[in-house]
Amino acid sequence: METTQDIKQQRLADAWAELQAQADEGVSLQPDSNRLAFADPEFLLRVETRGIRFQLELLKPELGQQAAGIHHTIVVYGSARLPSPERANELATLAGRTHAPADIAAAKRAAKGAARYEQARAFGRLVAEFSKTQPDTERVHICTGGGPGIMEAANRGAYDAGMPTVGLNITLPHEQNGNPYITPGLSFKFHYFALRKMHFMMRAKALVVFPGGFGTLDELFEVTTLVQTHKAKRVPIVLFGSDFWGQLINFKLLVEEGMISPEDVELMTIVDTPEAAWEAIRSFYELRNDAIPVAA
Repeated sequence: METTQDIKQQRLADAWAELQAQADEGVSLQPDSNRLAFADPEFLLRVETRGIRFQLELLKPELGQQAAGIHHTIVVYGSARLPSPERANELATLAGRTHAPADIAAAKRAAKGAARYEQARAFGRLVAEFSKTQPDTERVHICTGGGPGIMEAANRGAYDAGMPTVGLNITLPHEQNGNPYITPGLSFKFHYFALRKMHFMMRAKALVVFPGGFGTLDELFEVTTLVQTHKAKRVPIVLFGSDFWGQLINFKLLVEEGMISPEDVELMTIVDTPEAAWEAIRSFYELRNDAIPVAA
């Protein structure tokens, strides 16, 4: 005799089998009032069900990370456009063949970007090597936006050390897939930037921000504002690359004009090496061989 659980599982299987059959046969999905609501994409994508989609984007990564034992993260932000050393070498080879000014300029930019990539990779490895010495519940894991560039580099560093690494990707007009160094099962894709940002902060014990464009700046200033206004618990915010940040943001001017308080500048620390970035985090938590404390 079938149990109630067996019957429920069969009904769920039937609902998804119907959708799969339509996909396999290339049949366009049409509105169907008789389709189970949770198995009806046409219904779930309505404007009126946006709140449900918010809940799903909050819940899926939460449950996935809980199941994988991801309790604490160090979030690394930075440009998706900075190339790996392998790509920089390809561009250098091309410039050497063509001697074209545009190719030479691209190769020079790539070399500088590849140096940043290697620094992010080294930082990711430092964090992972520390975590390997900690109990499971007190380990910190590298978490990035899941894309290429600096994100890939930080994930790659943790991957090199054999530790799990998280990617919180986002759907964009130009499709962006998770980089290959994210642990399978920990590469999550979001539609809503707001939910993605929330997940960055939910487990973050520190944020390390490498040079980047509008997306990186958006993430940096949102986090800094949350900490400044006490909407989020203070965590280390480490800016990597004094040459970049010193030119981009005039903190002295902001203080002189009364736009921020002098103590607000202290919310961020600027460093130039992976070791200094990790030391800033260790000093904040007064770490030796102890785990990063769990947030209250």
